[in-house]
Formats: sequence, structure tokens, C-alpha cells
Amino acid sequence: MLTKEHHFSCPHCLAPISMVLDLSVSPQQYIEDCEVCCRPIDVHFEAEGDIITYFLANPVEQ
Repeated sequence: MLTKEHHFSCPHCLAPISMVLDLSVSPQQYIEDCEVCCRPIDVHFEAEGDIITYFLANPVEQ
């Protein structure tokens, strides 16, 4: 499995966070909670090899 840590700001609380992405399957979309505020984030990304070519993190409204 090819993984890479990706740093970005939470779309809810704007805190700097990171997620470990599995680059071996591209594209991917899933929901993961912010490690700071625990609110859900809709994560979309694409990768070519070990390079992340597209990344988007949107808030999930509850």
C-alpha cells in the first residue's frame, strides 16, 4: 500500500490537520472526521504514483 501524509486546514474550524491518504487507489472520496473539532469532512483526491494531483476537503453539513 502506498500512503502519504497530507496537510491542510479543516474546512470547519480552520485548524491545521493532516490525514494519511492511501495513494494506491485513485480517485477516492470518503468522509473522515477532523482530529481537532471532530466534525465530518468530505475528502476527494486523485494521485499518480506518489504524487497527489488533486485534493479537495469540503465540510459536511449536519
